[in-house]
This record gives sequence, C-alpha cells and structure tokens, in this order.
Amino acid sequence: MKKIIQSSFLFLILITFHSVHAQTIGKAVPVFENGQAQIVPEFKDADKWIRTDLWVETSFDTDGDGKKDRMHVDVTRPFQTENEGLKLPVIYESSPYYAGVAPDVEGSFWNVNHELGAAAKERVHPEVVRTGKRPIISNSLISTWVPRGFIVVHSSSPGTGLSQGSPTVGGENESLAPKAVIDWLNGRANGYTSPDGNEKVKAYWTTGKVGMTGTSYNGTIPLAAATTGVKGLEVIIPVAPNTSYYHYYRSNGLVRSPGGYLGEDVDVLYDFIHSGDESKRAYSNAKIRDTEMKNGMDRITGDYNDFWAGRDYLNKMGKMKAAILMAHGFNDWNVMPEHSYRIYKKAKEMGLETAIYYHQNGHGGNPPLEMMNKWFTHYLFGIDNGIEKEENKAFIVRENDDLNNPTPYKDYPNPDAKPVSFYLTKGAPKAGGLMTTKSSNQGKETLVDNYSFEGACLAKAENTDHRLLYVSPKLMTDVHLSGVPKITVKLASSKPAANLSVWLVSLPWNEGRATKITDNIITRGWADPQNQASIRKGEPLIPGKFYEVSFDLQPDDQIIKKGQQIGLMIMSSDKEFTLHPEPGTELTVDLDGTMLTLPIVGGSQAFMSAVKEN
Repeated sequence: MKKIIQSSFLFLILITFHSVHAQTIGKAVPVFENGQAQIVPEFKDADKWIRTDLWVETSFDTDGDGKKDRMHVDVTRPFQTENEGLKLPVIYESSPYYAGVAPDVEGSFWNVNHELGAAAKERVHPEVVRTGKRPIISNSLISTWVPRGFIVVHSSSPGTGLSQGSPTVGGENESLAPKAVIDWLNGRANGYTSPDGNEKVKAYWTTGKVGMTGTSYNGTIPLAAATTGVKGLEVIIPVAPNTSYYHYYRSNGLVRSPGGYLGEDVDVLYDFIHSGDESKRAYSNAKIRDTEMKNGMDRITGDYNDFWAGRDYLNKMGKMKAAILMAHGFNDWNVMPEHSYRIYKKAKEMGLETAIYYHQNGHGGNPPLEMMNKWFTHYLFGIDNGIEKEENKAFIVRENDDLNNPTPYKDYPNPDAKPVSFYLTKGAPKAGGLMTTKSSNQGKETLVDNYSFEGACLAKAENTDHRLLYVSPKLMTDVHLSGVPKITVKLASSKPAANLSVWLVSLPWNEGRATKITDNIITRGWADPQNQASIRKGEPLIPGKFYEVSFDLQPDDQIIKKGQQIGLMIMSSDKEFTLHPEPGTELTVDLDGTMLTLPIVGGSQAFMSAVKEN
C-alpha cells in the first residue's frame, strides 16, 4: 500500500508539473475540481478527435486456424495526444454485442414445458448477421469521458464482430482478450493495422493506466480482465455484471432461467452473440457449443460441476489487484443482485479498495457520474480526492429517491442489521402466521404444484392450494431489511423431483395504481430439494420422506413501510423462472422444521417494537 501511495504521489507531481508547464505555453491539459476531471473546451470538439482501429494479438487460438487470435479495437482520443504530445489514461469497454446479435426466432430458447430430469427437444440455432463499420466499433462512453481528458477504447470480444476466435461465454479467452488489449496499451503486446498483416501500431499516446466499465455482459468483462491481475488495469466499475454463469442459469441445483428470458441457457447466449467470421463459425459451433457446452451445462440435473466452476469469476480473484466499485439493482431479476455482492464481499476480504452502489430498480443503472468520475480520476490520474479514505463503503438509493442521490452507509449489509428468526403457524389454504416465537405442534401443510399461476396471483389469492403463505403481524412502524435472508424448509415431495420456489412479499398487494416492484416483492429464491446435501450431486427424493433444504434468498436492502405485513410464500414451480412440469406434484411442509431468517436493522428489538401494538 505504501508503494502505491508513493507512486500515486509521484504521478500527481508529474501531472501537476505538466499542467502548469503546458498552461504557460498554451497547451490543453486535464483540469480537476472537487476531485473530478472537468470538461476541457479544447477536448470537446468531436471533429478533431482522432478515431482509429487496429487488431491486438492475444495469447490464444480459439478458432482453430493455427494463429493467435487478434481482437478488434477502436481508439478515440483528443487531437492533443498527437499534436501536443499529451499522454492520457484510458477508459475501456469491451462487449460481445457491438456487431449485432441473433434475431428472435421461435424455438431458439429451450422448451421449459417438460418433467424435471427429462431432456427437452433440440432447439433452433439462429445466425447473427454482422453489423457495424470501421473504424468505429462503438460510441459508448466517448461523449462523457473524452471531453474530460480520457482516451476511450472499445474492443469486440472473441468471436464477435471483427475480432477473431470463438465466443465461450465466460471461458478463459474472454479474460485474456481484454488483458491483451491492456498489455498493448502498456507496450507489452502487439497491435496491427489489419487482422492478418504485420504493420504494427503502438499506443504512444497513453500513460498506460486503464479503467474499465460496462453494463451486464459488458460489466462482466472488466471483472474477467481484473482476475488476470494484468498490470495497468487500475480500477473497474462493473454495472450489473454476471459474475457466475451458474448463478445466472441455475439456482441451488435447480435449472432456473434469468428473469424475462425463460428457457435461456449458456448455449443460447453463445448463439445470440456469435457475430464473428462466418467462415470460422462451423468450427466454433462444433467445438464450443456442441461439445464443451453440451457436455458441461447439464440441463438434466442442474448440478454444479467443473464446467460451471470455470465460469465463476469468484473462483479466479486470487490475482486481482484493481480497485472495484460494484453497481447493481436490488430488483434486477435478470442478473440478480447476488452477483455484485459476492464479488464485493470477496474483494473486501482480500483487502482490495472497494465500494458498492445499489439502487431499487431493475437491470442496469450506473452509479452517479460524480462517483464514477472520482473513482476514475483518483485511480487513473492519481488525484488525491479521498476515495480510498471514504469511511462509507455502501451507497444505497432509498425507495423513491433519485438514482443520483444514494444514501451512504458504512457497509453493506448495514452493520446494524442482525439476524431475526421467524417461525410458521398453520393457516393453509389461506394464510398462516410468521412469528418470532416458535409454537410447537403446528403440523404439516401441503401445496399442489401448478405452474399455470404466476407468483403475483398466488400472493394475492385469499385461498389457494397452489402455495403456502405465512404473514407477520402488521407493522406499526417501518422495518429496514439489509442483507441476505436465509431459509430452511423441511419438506416432502410426492415425486422424486420437484421445484422449490420462495418469495418474500410485502402485503397487502397494491392494486389499482401504478406500482413499483419494490411495493410488493421483497426478494426471492429457488432450490432443488434433490441437492439438499450437495450442490454438485443431487439424489432423487424418496416420495413422502422429509428433507431439510437450506439456502439464501437474493440480497436486499429495503424499508418495509408501516401498515404492511411481511409474507413468506412457498410454492413449487415458478412460472417466470423454473421448468414447467405437469401440475400435480405435492409438496408437504413441516411447519415446526421450517424457519426464515431476516437481516433486520436493529435486530429483534426493532422488529418487536414495530409490531408491539398488534
């Protein structure tokens, strides 16, 4: 850490000297106020920006042509980096989406209407028609950062656009490709003017300091690059990144789709992004999609295996050195909020400089520009703006607040949150109780699986045998949840396989007006009871035998308003997320053996105070 501080201090002195000296001779230089890079009029003229493209040679060959794959890269920089010898840091985004994606073709997703453990019929494989023009791969980030004195770089990921190689959807080459680009920016890798030629291009216009950002898949790639430990990558700001493809396409042993994309899987995403060289696609399809993915993804059991372990960036963080600002939405049911939290938690354990920004909306949502600017300015220009000294590490947009106005907290979960245990009292087919004191001899209650009913309908139903519902007393004051709820369900199934889905909801359900998802859905979780003993190997259930299934729900930070009740809903198939087996499977829940743990700010005392008048 001492060496880093000394290096940053020296870099700051050089920047300050350069700025003062340049100003005396009328040259444009970066300007900083309040710890942020400011828009410099001389950098704003887009007509004077220098825009070029090139191909960076990597260390791998994944398209089988016997030559190292080259990545297509574009550069946008102020003309002062050419005419005035100005060297600037880089903000870099890489993506598989720049050159187009596959069309929405019927049958291209997996059919989810079949029994658990059965194979679905083969799906259709749509082809991508490549789009895009040289030398501009993308215009993202440019208008924001080039006027502030940064160079912006883009690259298409392997097997997409004009980048060579094969897409692997989380394979090693998707980490090594951005590493090669960063190595080129630091003079350690070769860049060429063409995909097959020998005329080299050097990055003489940069300091070599790089920051990366992007959303969704584009946010995954910065993390992938950082896990290589590549020198020069100083900071990353991943927004809603997919940090584990198992967590994206599976849940605790269960085959589970990302929200809004029922039937998607890793091979579907492969087809969706495969916009690379048409002459190389057959090789990649045969090797990656139809062999590696087909043999590894396992839609039959949903078990965790080495294929999925190799696509989990949490397993690869050992070399990581870059500072990291995570950003995510608590109601992102596509790339769920656990993806950022698991990396944030590990980064803290490793002693990396890190912070997290959460909001209450869905997929995407950058941190405030001011926050991003301070992080990039500090780590790329060396400006001492206090980022690494900030006492608060979590920034959470409260309900109904503006995305640019997060509330700062010392950490996430809130350090004042304590686990509070809740137990069930009988009430089916209506609603039972969710209580902090345990009542014995509550017996068992049974639900009948039927995927035809959406979860929202089941939560609103006064009387139904397709779910079990347990509600807390009415809240007389607000209750603040912060952290990861946990549940243990003691259950028996009438069949050897069954889905298990859990929703935590705020009731009564709001109707008759425009509502946000946060008004009713607190969090959710899914699990395969067959994997109750091991995530790597599920065992068929013995019908009628009771098993304890324990798992985490998605992390959350939400204030449940007074007048509401917290409801625990247990069901089998979830129409929006799971496979759809034939209705009729019965799940019987042992109420005495089932428990929910909620992380409540203020702990039991705060909750009991909130319900004391009931």
